[in-house]
Amino acid sequence: MAVAAGLIEDRPRLGILLMLGAWALFAVVDTSAKWLVLMAFPAFQLAFMRYAGHFVISTALIARGGITRDRFQTQRPGLVVLRALLLILATLSNFYALNFLPLTVTAAIMFSSPVIVCFLSYAVLKEPVGPWRWGAILLGFVGVLIVIRPLGAGFHWAMGLALFNAASLALYSLITRQLAGVVATETMQFYMGVLGTAILAPMAVWTWVWPQSGLEWVLLIGLGVLGWAGHQMLTIAHRFSSANTLMPYMYSLMVYLTILSYFVFDHLPDVWTVLGTIIIVASGLIIWKREQR
Repeated sequence: MAVAAGLIEDRPRLGILLMLGAWALFAVVDTSAKWLVLMAFPAFQLAFMRYAGHFVISTALIARGGITRDRFQTQRPGLVVLRALLLILATLSNFYALNFLPLTVTAAIMFSSPVIVCFLSYAVLKEPVGPWRWGAILLGFVGVLIVIRPLGAGFHWAMGLALFNAASLALYSLITRQLAGVVATETMQFYMGVLGTAILAPMAVWTWVWPQSGLEWVLLIGLGVLGWAGHQMLTIAHRFSSANTLMPYMYSLMVYLTILSYFVFDHLPDVWTVLGTIIIVASGLIIWKREQR
């Protein structure tokens, strides 16, 4: 018997709390990944551990009622697989970018994903975009340029990976909302875990670095456990509240990462990153407000 999808309920406060908790876990995952890459662990190994843990947990949950083929089936296999691939690519690009960029810079660029969603809704889905939202798209583009400073000394090519991460997350968010209430959370989690593990395993084995301490083992395993928990909370949050309601709370990530960056790496964002982040957040909130209308 296939796993049943959870029904969509109108409980926005619970959805918001789940969203805040999910981004807190993602902040811990990014901070752990940053610490590990500085310890010379390759991005392929970190991404593999992220999805291997995810795979083990999601498989155990989906198989609780018995291991039969129909429990792993889904009515929307194409979208489920595409959603998983987008997040796998986003994770790998983000972990690799952390070799070179501060956590607050990758987060600031990632915040452009709602702006990218708005642009894609016009370019791909042919949905109408009014002058307010066009203005917000341009404002978000300016904010990204301020963070990246493509002609300045602070520019690094890895910022392109962070932009790719933002675009992948934008598409991932759209697909997640389409599948919420149609495909069970456990099913989406399972396909994400199995695809990520299978795709990343060859390069992870090729580049593998053995942990030398208990802390390194805990952080490596934590990438999968906390990553799974964060996406479980994120997916369930979309059952209780609309994407428009939840979107502003993604910006809590910058608060979490600024605190963690300071205490773990003794780093605070520079004035250009702060200014660009404010502009990007403002553009996202304008789009959010107009879509509410």
